[in-house]
Amino acid sequence: MAYIEPAPLKDRENPFEAMMSRFHVASQILGLEDEIYNVLKSPSRQVIVSLPVTMDDGSIRVFEGYRVIHSNILGPSKGGIRYDPMVNLDEVKALAAWMTWKCAVVDIPYGGAKGGITCNPREMSSGEIERLTRAYTTAMFHVFGPDQDIPAPDMGTGPREMAWLMDEYSKMRGMTVNAVVTGKPIVLGGSLGRTEATGRGVMVSAMAAMEKLKINPYKATCAVQGFGNVGSWAARLLHERGLTVQAISDLSGAYYSEKGIDPEKAVAYRDANKGSLEGFPDATRITNEELLELPVDVLVPAATEDVITGSNAPKIQAKLIVEGANGPTSSKADSIINDKGIMVVPDILANAGGVTVSYFEWIQNRLGYKWTADRVNRRSDRIMKDAFNNVFKVAQEYKVPMRIAAYMVAIDKVAKTYKYRGGF
Repeated sequence: MAYIEPAPLKDRENPFEAMMSRFHVASQILGLEDEIYNVLKSPSRQVIVSLPVTMDDGSIRVFEGYRVIHSNILGPSKGGIRYDPMVNLDEVKALAAWMTWKCAVVDIPYGGAKGGITCNPREMSSGEIERLTRAYTTAMFHVFGPDQDIPAPDMGTGPREMAWLMDEYSKMRGMTVNAVVTGKPIVLGGSLGRTEATGRGVMVSAMAAMEKLKINPYKATCAVQGFGNVGSWAARLLHERGLTVQAISDLSGAYYSEKGIDPEKAVAYRDANKGSLEGFPDATRITNEELLELPVDVLVPAATEDVITGSNAPKIQAKLIVEGANGPTSSKADSIINDKGIMVVPDILANAGGVTVSYFEWIQNRLGYKWTADRVNRRSDRIMKDAFNNVFKVAQEYKVPMRIAAYMVAIDKVAKTYKYRGGF
């Protein structure tokens, strides 16, 4: 089986440096002391493990796995596990820090963490992925724990992998420990509402922003880049609330219709077509780049990092950008977007619906009691709306963009908690 070498970052920004540039600006505005700045910029723990796995052909391949704990000042660390050929330590460090700010901005008592394995799950059998997941869990046994570090799914992983992780951890503890991981299948203690939670949070953020910008949802248009879990749910829920979804996209390309696309039909088509929108009817084929530059009211980048860059930012015509993905706007594009007067609901706020419902899953596991979908949605919507209003207030008060305001809210919360707890 051919091994795919992780691609170099080329013109992509180093994600850790991109995160740090925003962190630096927000810290300066807050007047953060050097001592706390240095504590918060450095991950508290970085674990790298080698994972020998027996492949189906009998050969043994060694994979590299990571877990970075950025902070546990607010509580146990929380963050997903990514299976992807591009996974590297810088990316995992950036994503772990993002999780710290994301949990703080929505006022959840978690620190930030992230994990990953450099592998290509598309080229691996179910058995190989299971053995890899169990090997990773065994290697991270002393890192994970319901009161220490709680993983979750991310790119390339899902409920299946979380079930294997919970099972392997539980075997090693000699008891069933549901709360060690979130994003599990419902029958294993997963939460209702978890699947659509991130996309739902994007919708709540978009609606709150549209209210501030006085955009009527029934007359508004939107484009969604990325039609995976987050993008497809965001499109469906925005459509339900009156917006005309003019464009959607995935790896096969982008699809545009001035009259609007029915996201439910697009989801049904994708699911029947091996998970791809390839050949989607009732829409004109355009490129992913053209989708970003459409004259829509709301643009939702929900695919990968760095899709809005210094080179295409001047051509963006949307009035509002709601970031479903992590880091879709490069730090070089920030100033261009701000100068154009486009409001951006940043990733650490807009896509925090996922971690909010993960937190609810953990609470339900600890209580041994299940909530209804209605209760989950009601509570997560309230948390997302309160977080948006809090960030918006700081943005107005300090006359800064929403992104910097979100970092300010998060950093201020973690810094105050650190002071109360006392450093060394």
